[in-house]
Parts: sequence; C-alpha cells; structure tokens
Amino acid sequence: MCSKSCVYRMRLLLSEAATCICYIPVSPLCQNNAIKTSKYNIFTFLPLNLFEQFRRLANAYFLFLMMLQVIPQVSSLSWFTTAVPLILVLSITAVKDASDDINRHKSDKQVNNRRVDVLIDGQLKKEKWMNVQVGDIIKLENNEFVTADLLLLSSSEPLNLVYVETAELDGETNLKVKQALTVTGELGDNIDVLASFNGEVRGEPPNNRLDKFKGILSLDGQTYALDNDKVLLRGCTLRNTEWCFGLVIFGGPDTKLMQNSGKTTFKRTSIDHLMNVLVLCIFGFLASMCTVLAIGNAIWEYKEGTAFTAFLPREPGVDSGLSSFLTFWSYVIVLNTVVPISLYVSVEIIRLGNSFFIDWDRKMYYPKSDTPAQARTTTLNEELGQIKYIFSDKTGTLTQNIMTFNKCSINGKAYGESENTLDFSWNRLADPKFDFHDHSLVETVKEGNLEAQNFFRLLALCHTVMPEEKKEGELFYQAQSPDEGALVTAARNFGFVFRQRTPETITVVEMGRQVVYELLAVLDFNNVRKRMSVIVRSPEGKLTLFCKGADTIIYERLHSSCNKLKDVTTEHLNVSLRTLVLAYKDLDESYMEGFKRRHHEASTAMDGREERLDELYEEIEKDLMLLGATAVEDKLQDGVPQTIEQLAKADIKIWVLTGDKQETAENIGYSCNMLRENMKDIFIVAYDPAFLPLHPQAFALEKDLQLELLRTACMCQTVICCRVTPLQKAQVVQLVKKYKQAVTLAIGDGANDVSMIKAAHIGVGISGQEGMQAVLSSDYSFAQFRYLQRLLLVHGRWSYLRMCKFLRYFFYKNFTFTFVHFWYAFFCGFSAQTVYDEWFITVYNLVYTALPVLGMSLFDQDVNDRWSFQYPQLYTPGQLNMYFSKKAFVRCMMHSCYSSLILFFIPWAAIYDTVRDDGKDIADYQSFALLAQTCLLFVVSIQLCLDTHYWTAVNQFFIWGSLAAYFAVTFTMYSNGMFFIFTSAFPFIGTARNSLNQPNIWLTIFLTSLLCILPVVAFRFIVILLRPTINDKKHKVKKIKCALPAPAPRKPARRISTRRSGYAFSHAQGYGDLVTSRKFLLRPLKSRSALFIQTDSPLAQNQPQHYRTIKEEPEGSQSP
Repeated sequence: MCSKSCVYRMRLLLSEAATCICYIPVSPLCQNNAIKTSKYNIFTFLPLNLFEQFRRLANAYFLFLMMLQVIPQVSSLSWFTTAVPLILVLSITAVKDASDDINRHKSDKQVNNRRVDVLIDGQLKKEKWMNVQVGDIIKLENNEFVTADLLLLSSSEPLNLVYVETAELDGETNLKVKQALTVTGELGDNIDVLASFNGEVRGEPPNNRLDKFKGILSLDGQTYALDNDKVLLRGCTLRNTEWCFGLVIFGGPDTKLMQNSGKTTFKRTSIDHLMNVLVLCIFGFLASMCTVLAIGNAIWEYKEGTAFTAFLPREPGVDSGLSSFLTFWSYVIVLNTVVPISLYVSVEIIRLGNSFFIDWDRKMYYPKSDTPAQARTTTLNEELGQIKYIFSDKTGTLTQNIMTFNKCSINGKAYGESENTLDFSWNRLADPKFDFHDHSLVETVKEGNLEAQNFFRLLALCHTVMPEEKKEGELFYQAQSPDEGALVTAARNFGFVFRQRTPETITVVEMGRQVVYELLAVLDFNNVRKRMSVIVRSPEGKLTLFCKGADTIIYERLHSSCNKLKDVTTEHLNVSLRTLVLAYKDLDESYMEGFKRRHHEASTAMDGREERLDELYEEIEKDLMLLGATAVEDKLQDGVPQTIEQLAKADIKIWVLTGDKQETAENIGYSCNMLRENMKDIFIVAYDPAFLPLHPQAFALEKDLQLELLRTACMCQTVICCRVTPLQKAQVVQLVKKYKQAVTLAIGDGANDVSMIKAAHIGVGISGQEGMQAVLSSDYSFAQFRYLQRLLLVHGRWSYLRMCKFLRYFFYKNFTFTFVHFWYAFFCGFSAQTVYDEWFITVYNLVYTALPVLGMSLFDQDVNDRWSFQYPQLYTPGQLNMYFSKKAFVRCMMHSCYSSLILFFIPWAAIYDTVRDDGKDIADYQSFALLAQTCLLFVVSIQLCLDTHYWTAVNQFFIWGSLAAYFAVTFTMYSNGMFFIFTSAFPFIGTARNSLNQPNIWLTIFLTSLLCILPVVAFRFIVILLRPTINDKKHKVKKIKCALPAPAPRKPARRISTRRSGYAFSHAQGYGDLVTSRKFLLRPLKSRSALFIQTDSPLAQNQPQHYRTIKEEPEGSQSP
C-alpha cells in the first residue's frame, strides 16, 4: 500500500451507506492532488465574464438599448452614446476580474508544481504535487508544506511526534503536535519496510471539519483507532521536525483545506436591497414616461403630422400608430439615463475607499500585539452606521481572558480574603509573577492538611497543560485555555509542581518530593460534559479519578454524604469571579480492568463512537467526593464601560451572550455599566427544573415561545443571556434579524462565536487569546473591544452619511438631466430628438460629474471624530434610515423635476427670438443645446457644493477641474478642426465660440442657477428653524463652543452585590487524547516585527483599568 504502481496505487471509494472511506489497491486511475481555484482560462474568459456581467440587470438593460440604437427607425441617438459608457464599465470590471484570476492561476501553478519525495517502485523520487495521488507514501522534511491530507506513519522525533504550524488553516501561529501510531512509527525511515507496508484505512468521507477525523487502520489482523491527532492536513507546515512519512488519504479538492474554501454567504446591506427596489421602480417610471410620450406622438401625428409631410415625408407603410410604437422605443433610448450605468461601479469605489480609511486608522491600532484594525470586506461599510443591536461575547471580548487565581474554598473553608501578598520564596519552583493574598492557605498546606493537599494535587494532575523547562527550575506552561494555566500555576506555587508529562505518566513535585503518577485515562472535555477527569495510579498503587468542572455539573454527580459540604461551598462561590468545582473518587482494580477494555472498544468504533464514550464517562463519573472550588478573575479590557456607555447613548442595544452562569454574567453586567444601580426593575427569567428539564434558552427559542422571548427582551434596556451554546447564540441573532428588521452586529473572539458572527448582518472578530477563528470568519477585526465605538460612531456614521449623500445627489443629477428631455418632447413634436449634444450625453456621467461626487463621497464629514464621540446621539439618524429611504428618493425626484423645469424653460425663453450683439439670430437648436447643458452642469456643481460639509483640496480640484474639462472638451469638439476631420461626428461647429461670448448667455446661466439653488437654500433654512434634526442642533452647539469641552470627571460606580458568579469551562475537546498519545505543546510563539515603530504615542502608554471586588454588605443595604 505504498509504492507508486498499478499494484499498490490506492483509491478513495465511498461505501454504500456513504459513512466511510475505503482505501484498497486498484488501478492508477484515481484522484490526483491538483487544485484549481481559478474561474477562467484563455478561451472561456470572454464568454464567461460577459455572461456574469450581463446577469446584472443594469448591464443587460444597456445592452438592449445599444441593440435598439442600431435600428434607424427607432434611434435618434448614435450608438456610441450608450456603447462607450457600457464598454467602459464592462472593461473596468473585466480587467479587475482578469487580474484576480491571473493571480489565482499563478498561485495554482506555483502550488501544483511544488515537488515532494514520493515512494515509487521502492525508491524516493521527486514528484510534482499535482501528480501525487491517494495511496502514495510521501516524505516531508523540516519547514516543508504538507502536500495533501496525510495519515502520519513515522517521524524523526522521539515517540513519533511531529510539530506543525496551522496558520493557513485557522490563523494560529503556535505549534500543534501530532503523533503517529506506535505500530506505524516502528517503520521509521526504512524505505524497504515502508515499501512493504500493507493495510486498509477506513474513514469518513471528505468534509470541512478541521478539528475532527474519524477512521480506523486495519493492519496484520489488528484494528487501530484514527483521529485528528494522527492526521497532517494540507496547508500545514512541518516545523522543528527533521523528517516524517505519511500516507495520502485525501488529495486535491477532497482535502479539508479545499473543502473549507467554498463560497461563504454573501452579505448585502439594507441600502443594497433598497437600491434594487428603486432601480425596478425606475424601470417602471421610465416605461410610464415613454408611454406618455408615445401617446403624445400619436396625437401629434394625427392632428399635426400631415402638415409636415411635405418637409418630412413618411416612409411607406408608417402611420400614426406605428410611429407611436417606434417613438416609445426611441424614448426608452433617450431617457435611459434615469437608470445610471455607472451607479454600481461608483458605489464599489466609495466602499473600497472607506475600507482603506478603516485599515489606515492608527487610533484603532493596538501596539501591544502589533494589531491594526482590518476591514475584511468592502461591501458593508455604510451598514456600520445603522447598527441597532450588538450581540457580544463576554470572555475575551469584554474581558481580557487573562486569568488570575484569587480565591478558593477547601473542605468548607474559604481562602483569599486577606490583603497581604504572600512570599513564595520557600518554593524554588514557584512562579515569581503569581500573587495570592491569604497566608493561612500556605500554612494549611505546609501542615499536611490532607484535603488541602488533595486539592492542589488535583490541580496539578487534572489538566492538558504541556510543560517546558529550558533551564533547571525555569518552568513554562503552555495551556490550552487561560483558566487551566492559572490553576496549574496556583498548584505550582503552593508546592504541587507539575514538572513533566509522558503519554503514560505525570511527574509532580509534591512539597519538594518528586512523585510519578501513572496516567491510565483522560476523560476529555466537551461543550456538553462541561467537565474533564483523569484516572491515575499513585506509586503506592492507589487508583483515583480526579474531576473538575462547572458547579451545576459536578453537584449532580456528588455522593449524598457531601450535601452539607456542598451547601457551604456554594456560599463561598458567591463572588464575582469564575468558579470551578473539584471532586475525586477512589477506584478498585477489578472495575478498572473492565473499564479499560470497554474504553478501547468504544474508541475504535466507527459508528457512535462519541455516544459510547459518553456513556462510559457518565458511568464512572458519579458518587464523587467534593474537595472544594476555585475562583479565578478575568479582568475587563481597557475602556469597556465607557464604550458601552457611549454606544447606549447612541441608542444601540447591547445583548451579552455568554456561556457563563447567571451570577457571573450579571456581575460583569454591573462592571461594564450595562446594569446600573438606578435600574429598579431588574428581573430574571428563570425556570423550574422539576417541570422543565431543558435549558431555558433552548426551550424559549422554540417556535411557540420565541416571539414572547423577543417581546420581553426588547422591552428591556439591557439583556444578558447566560449558559448559551454557540448554536443558541446564532439563533438569538437570527430571531432579532427576522422579527425586528433591524441591523445587527455580533462581536466575539473565539471559535464558539463563529456561528453568531456569521449569522449577524455584520460580524466583528477580536484577535485575542482564543486564536483567530473569529477573525477569519468576520467582516471587520481589531484587537480591543473599545475600538468598536470608533468603528461605529466615526467610520460607520461617516460611511453611511457619504453613501446616502452620494445616492441622493447621483439620482438628482441624473433625473434632472433626463427630465429636461421629457419637457423638450412637448416642443419637438414628440420626435425623440435630444436636447443635448450627443457627446455631452456620452461623457456627462463618466467625466463631467463623476469625480466631484466621488470626492464628496470619500472625504465628506458633517462633524469630526471628536464631536462624534462627544455627541453619540448623532448616530441615531442612521438607525432610522433618515438620510436615504423611499421618501428621500421621492423628494429627490421632486427636486429634480423642479430643477429640470427651470433648466429647460428659462434657457428656452431666454434664447427664443434672441439675437447677437451684431444683430444676427442665435435662436437655433445647437445654441439652445449648448446653453441648456452648460446651465445643467453649473446647477449640479453648485448643488454638490451645497451638499459638501467638509472641504479638502481634492474636492476643490475635482469640482473646478470638471468644469474646466467641460469647457476644454466643448471648445475642442465644436472647433473647425474636429468638424473637418470627423464631419458627421462633430456637427456643432463654432457653436461654443459664437454663443459663449454673448453676455445674455452668461446672464441666463446665472439666472437659471439662482432659480434652481435659491429655493433649496431657503427650504433648508426653514427646515432648520422649524424642524431641526439632531445634526442641526449639534452643529449649532459646535458653532457656539469655540473648543471641545473637557469631559466632566466621573466617580467610578460602586456596586454592592451578593450575586454568585459562575464558570464557563473555557476548554476545547480533543486535548485529552492529545496528552495520552505523546503530544506535547512545547514550542513558543514567534515574535512579529512591529507595524508602527513609534512606542511613545498615547496609544502605547494606555494603562489598564482595574476593578476590585466590593465586599458583601448586609442584605438590607441592597437596592431592590
């Protein structure tokens, strides 16, 4: 099952039940390892790309218009008026798509052409990755990428260990440890032995679960269980390992890396949905206008058309009815600018620019971890200015996820209440950074108190921590969770030092004496069990099960003799810390033998493996004896209370969804200013376990109660959901999205927050202590929760304001442009003649008005960032869709209608029967067209100036540059030279120089501009006086105040509480198998160079905020 030949080639086969994968010797025709992430090739690019682009309604519409324009009986415009903008838009998009796909081709080629050593015909030969197939045995060397999903066979390291970096899979840079089976590890690097290797692997079909693999290896009549710790995944990098051999089990698109590269759910903003609706309405409005004008043409042809046949003879067979039909399509062409072809391209440019502003914001940069803010998507920026509900995780999001061991309860006595810091100099292996404040606990341990020593013995044995000792006595613990690290460090300082681990033993230094325990089993943690246990044998031969877990879980499994001790311990748990209960159980040899046999059978089962193991664990983890409880503190991140207070002032509702128990969640709510003493009506929705044996959240999320849950929660100012699972977090978010029709944001830092982040409109990931899974699934990411207020109140509000201004102005200028055609139809016999020059129509949206509106949409600010923080109420208009909605669109149309009336009738009346200074007539069509389009450009430019609040050099350059470009292009196109070269394309010869040198023309331009702009200014002034918005009020305050007022000093809020806290077991499944299978996490994290080298900035000098626990007071002193 190894060498590359017909006889030994392996192939992937699905069983009939599709529950396993078999690898058996077959012909060499099987799945190779080539990958393809590109979409096109040289032959398919043009047709496929055009097909994708014309699936957009606007592009298909303009293609239809261009086809109409080649029909002489229909079109009064040249084909290039539509073709040039359409080709330009298609070309820009095609170039972008081609560039992206070329990069994908280069990446695919680079990866597929990498070389690796493959065992072929008894020899190691270099082979391209793309030619590696399932069943091959390959050799990897240090720092090489893993070629495919491999079953690890052997390695150069002791105990067949390998170290891999999984940054490309989950974003984590710390090294993971994998270990081969002992039976395959004996193969070593002997090529002859590897070539004769023959066995059968059965496993699950290809899937995207990075943390799970279930299979078995059949070899020499024996069956061995395979799990994720025996597998190297494609995308990993081999580190600190000289060599290893592996069997390819999944290749190419079947690897877990490629299975995870599928399409994610595409999120669209509410403005996107509104734009789609408005575009459809515009189509209907366009059809209505064309119908009106077609009916007008039929009436005109019937009454007046016969008088013009001497000058304009009709084509044979064309009557008024057919003329009306053709006129309808002609006006579809003439009025097509109501559907702006450049709208979507402009929107993407604006979003991209605002995304860069988020990436470049140094005020959202965290120097301690060298982490800048990152906009991982460019399509949701304006949605950041419309957030109504925020769903936040607690641990690692609101808190630092850095745990300190503060208190404990041992055999009914509480420790940790003293204020004096202990001296651990008597323990040469103690951690110098560890602090504790109760001297009596040290004395109790030194006196040989059995319960106290068993307490810390359990902490030193029951965990999955990996030790590293670079120098004698200098211990470093690599813990999977901060909780475990804090607890093992506490045991270390109190004289029970976890020193060394092998797959079969744990070495502990107990009060200076080294003791080696035999590790018989690890009963691993998962989200359902919420506990973990170890079974060890002491040097004296005593068998003991040590267990730690959440209080509610452990209390259910205690022996009845512990009831009194349980009540006392429960009283000691009434602190605002994260608690964990410890218990043990003595075992006998005869029971343990049967347990080990049944455990092996369950662990090698292909079907129902997890269920069978859970049954065994439930059986042995009962009748436990209570030892006590631990309490660790997780401090708040800097600025969390202030951030929550600011967001609450912006009328953003914050819901905390946490796995912690009720008391811990409630106390953190007070610490974060979510709950305050002046809240008189704080109540808890609880349930009676005797009548409702389900978790309350799970029951409340059922269809018949979810609306009642939502109705009750929305009446509250603050909502905290505790004891929720990752799935329930997502269900709560979806419930609000579905029934409240509000924009939601979810923020978290761990893998358990991924489902919530994906369910919300916007997901924010915090790069903290729990890896990068949340960041990789998010739309935006940064390092600290406090940056959320800047993301929303500054960047979000600005992005929403800019996008709304852009859309209002964009529709205004296009409708104004188009409505002039509509009014002109009544004066040209509904003949579909255009008002403007064809070249002006072509470049109006692409050149003359494109850059000024982009300048406003990228740089405009109504207030600066300091005032956005000072007045968070400025955020509320976005939640109410005040700046752009269907009503705003109708107002925009009405404004355009008024402007178009002025822009048509004032120039029409001014130029009618008008003569030049020399007495010559200038009342011709070309002069009127030039005057109308010049007036239009001046009016829309002045309107843009009125809409701009924040002026920059870029805005000035774009506006004046566009006007200058207009006159330069106009004089060039209307010159004699262009007429002589392209006579039919440039018929307006001399119009510009003959008209624009007349004073009455400029007077008309001034009058038209004044009549269009003055009512707008007057209307806005009256609205500010009579119905001022929140922005208007704050602008007035800003003008009155010459400087930003200093914030008033606030006294820290103190709260007196007797609420008990809880513990959400911060742990992940799978590490129990790791520590029993010789897997050691011994490699330190690599340092990264700083992004910003300046370390003396205020950001780098931020000091953390410390919150101390308030001691309990008598019950009568508490607020109701």
